[in-house]
Amino acid sequence: MFVSQVALLLVVAVVGSVAVIWQERDRTDDDARERTTAVAVALATTPSTAAALGSPDPTALLLPVTDAVGEVSGMDFIVVMAPDRTRYTHSDRARIGGEFTGTVDRALRGETFTEVYTGSLGPSVRAVTPVYDERGTLVGLVSAGVTRARLADQVGRIVPVVVTVVLIGLAMAVGVALVIERRLRRQTLGLRPDELRKLYEHHDAVLHALAEGMIVFDAESRDGRAVVVNDEARRLLHLPEGPITRSDLPMSLRGDDDLADEVHISGSRVLVANRQSVEIGSRRLGTVLTLRDRTELQETLGELDAVRSLASALSAQAHEHANRMHSVVTMIELGRRDDAVDFATQQLTSSQGVVDQLASAADPAVTALLVAKIAEAAATGVEVTVAAGADLVGGPLTPAESLTAVGNLVDNAVDAAGVDGWVEVDAGVVGGAWSLRVLDGGVGMSDEEFARACDRGYSTKTGHDRVHGRGLGLALLSQLARRRGGTLSVHRDPSTVELILPLGSEGD
Repeated sequence: MFVSQVALLLVVAVVGSVAVIWQERDRTDDDARERTTAVAVALATTPSTAAALGSPDPTALLLPVTDAVGEVSGMDFIVVMAPDRTRYTHSDRARIGGEFTGTVDRALRGETFTEVYTGSLGPSVRAVTPVYDERGTLVGLVSAGVTRARLADQVGRIVPVVVTVVLIGLAMAVGVALVIERRLRRQTLGLRPDELRKLYEHHDAVLHALAEGMIVFDAESRDGRAVVVNDEARRLLHLPEGPITRSDLPMSLRGDDDLADEVHISGSRVLVANRQSVEIGSRRLGTVLTLRDRTELQETLGELDAVRSLASALSAQAHEHANRMHSVVTMIELGRRDDAVDFATQQLTSSQGVVDQLASAADPAVTALLVAKIAEAAATGVEVTVAAGADLVGGPLTPAESLTAVGNLVDNAVDAAGVDGWVEVDAGVVGGAWSLRVLDGGVGMSDEEFARACDRGYSTKTGHDRVHGRGLGLALLSQLARRRGGTLSVHRDPSTVELILPLGSEGD
């Protein structure tokens, strides 16, 4: 670019110089025509000129006058001649008496004119005018001229000035171009235009091929417009085509603070967001937001978590049954068979009662989960019960969704109830819709906490549970409710989380 600019400046300088010199040449020619005409007319209209032409020796009378006028006016020659072209005066004395070379026809007709003609002194600009006596008779002609050599000398005197000015201007222009070139190199990190083009093409291809969504905001953008939005970001956030501003993003992603693997709920998707500012030295260039789709993984993890909870609860229950069997065996060994039979019968009746109650209220997987949860909660001092008449079978949830929904709600309720607390699970058709309600003896969630939990994933837990993804249960259930056209709400007195789904909204 710098070489191209310098080449262009050189062309402009040369063309400009030629144009100025050419214009000066034209101006000099025009000036010469005016001066030669003025001198010729002044001599022709002087009465002494006509009188001298009528004298016996015109040369003797006219030559001193023409020499003096020519020296003062800068004429190279002043020729006074007879109508038949015979010269009476000339700067070259040897040419006096000879025939004038040039055009005189128009002057013989009474006109004053100028022409460029190559005469005895070479190319010249000359004027020719008629001379009349007192009676108006044409008695002679006057021609005054300036040679091209003299005019070229006049033009040549301005050439150094023009060249000097052009060189100064060219030097300044080259200096400015050099400053611009260095500034461009700093801004482009020394990359050439072809390298910038290749870099842009490669980066554009990479950005659109990324499996992660990416949005880049410029710190200097006043309207908050994103400078980069790749295809995956538009798909994950359902963004329209065209320019994107911060206001087009979900409310939870419009901030400017740094994020590290923060879970956000966007529509029907669970996204992991990272946002980091980009700085060079102390200058902040902007922020980069990346998004990873965790929807299917989170659903799988939710199901796995439910199965893991079931396995953990069954393990705890198996441990509890082992303790009971040890008690029964010990009683038998001590000879207290009746006490052993009573103890075993009591435990069997208690467990069978829970199973019998759930057998008609839920499918086998949910029944097993609830039995395990009841045992697991009892080990922590929390009593979990299922309301009489609860109907977990008639709901529109699939078995996997039922495990996720019941498992998450019961876990949250057990955590909220605390030691010596209570949890109750209830479900059934209410007002033409199916409702799953989990009540607990805790203080419940505020509307702000509940909204945050549903929108972004939120947990009041800390430490290991928070780091490993706890707190997404309500967010996933809220997502499920929106997908099915239902609602998820929270109430207090007592603390209740309720999932309401329209009947017939089977999973897609």
